[in-house]
Amino acid sequence: MSDITQAPTVATDVEDRQIKLVKMAGFGAGEKSTVAISLATALAILLLWWLISALGFVPHLFLPRPDEVLTQMGVIYRDGYAGASLSEHVSASLFRIVVAALIAISAGIPLGLLMGLNRWAKGVLDAPIEFYWPLPPLSYLPLMIIWLGIGETSKITLLVLAMIAPICLSAQAGVRSLPIERVNAARSLGGGRLQLFLDIVLPSALPEILTGIRIALGVGWSTLVAAELIASTRGIGFMIMSASQFLATDVVFVGIAIIAICAFTFSAGIRFLETFLVPWKGKL
Repeated sequence: MSDITQAPTVATDVEDRQIKLVKMAGFGAGEKSTVAISLATALAILLLWWLISALGFVPHLFLPRPDEVLTQMGVIYRDGYAGASLSEHVSASLFRIVVAALIAISAGIPLGLLMGLNRWAKGVLDAPIEFYWPLPPLSYLPLMIIWLGIGETSKITLLVLAMIAPICLSAQAGVRSLPIERVNAARSLGGGRLQLFLDIVLPSALPEILTGIRIALGVGWSTLVAAELIASTRGIGFMIMSASQFLATDVVFVGIAIIAICAFTFSAGIRFLETFLVPWKGKL
């Protein structure tokens, strides 16, 4: 009798030992950090740059060595360039890009959300945005000078026009990508219009909005050089253009490096915000 009672227990133990957990296969780039790969790539590029310059494959006038660029950066930091210190040049550019970004974000996000929610707003705003968005900023730079003069207003306006379109279109795309099932579920639970917007629409569109802001900041930094062509005496773009006229290639590389550092810092800041504002991104 006891043997019959113990038999199911033994069978169950055997079945438990045979259960194995299977780990799901990854897809895409995965979740592992790529910092080491990026650092190795950067070092390889610097080494290749140094070899090409040191071995004379490219004339020294056009491609100085990395250590010479670092030395020139120290000289500019100590003595300044074109009648202004390095901090004054960087501060002038940061002021223009930050003010333009704040204006573009505060205007572009509401317009994009409105375009995604209302077909009349989309019909009215879509045509002008799609018309000027592909145009390079240099094409309407003369109009900025004619209409707004050569002061800070024309420079900031040029940057705003370059940055507002990707923010607006990304906000619209975020609303358009919202599953209708989620909206209907919220309505069935008694959610009002404001609650539906704050709890469903805005959080769903936020990942696209943050991506659009990152793209807009990249476009803004690339437009900065053009914006600072307008009778500027301060700014990183002015420093680059002034140095290029005298074939001071090392100074040009210093300006490019400063813009790259600033742009990377801004982009890293947006990615840091993503970890707090949209922690579910890429996990659903």
